[in-house]
Amino acid sequence: MAASKADLILHPTRMRIILALAGQKMSALQLVAAMPDIPQATLYRHIKTLAKANILAVAEERRVRGTTETVYTLEHGGGRLSPEEFAKMSKDDHLRYFTAFLAGLLNDFSRYLHGSEEVNMLRDGVGYNRAPLYLSDEELIEISNVINGALLPKLNNKPGSGRRRRDLISIIIPMDDEPPAP
Repeated sequence: MAASKADLILHPTRMRIILALAGQKMSALQLVAAMPDIPQATLYRHIKTLAKANILAVAEERRVRGTTETVYTLEHGGGRLSPEEFAKMSKDDHLRYFTAFLAGLLNDFSRYLHGSEEVNMLRDGVGYNRAPLYLSDEELIEISNVINGALLPKLNNKPGSGRRRRDLISIIIPMDDEPPAP
């Protein structure tokens, strides 16, 4: 049975490849250098899987010392599920994929904490919080538009001097266990 797009992109190693290629073009060797904790053969296998599924595209091929080096990029929409794909998933699928998503976040946070001797969460802008918001559907759309309006201009930033990649993760879960308002 063929893996679904969600199965393909929510695998922890493949998700790291997708995130590394967000807005960039990289060769397999550049990806290996960016992820030294993943064995090279494993990384190559996952790159091939993503390319075969049309999640990655070949941006260019170039001759390097008598061999062809392939440079990859994300296909348009390759690292995301469409609203239609998302809507077709069962409750069990959602729970499985959300669990995989959270496991990937836990792995990323662990790598951050153990990546260097000096961790300064305040300086690095690291935080996690849970804030209950009581919003109507219209207010949720309004706040989403404000957040998206602030973030969209920054999504095209490229790596550069003084810039460090920072992942902003957002999860919105409606809670139905609250008593009705008076």
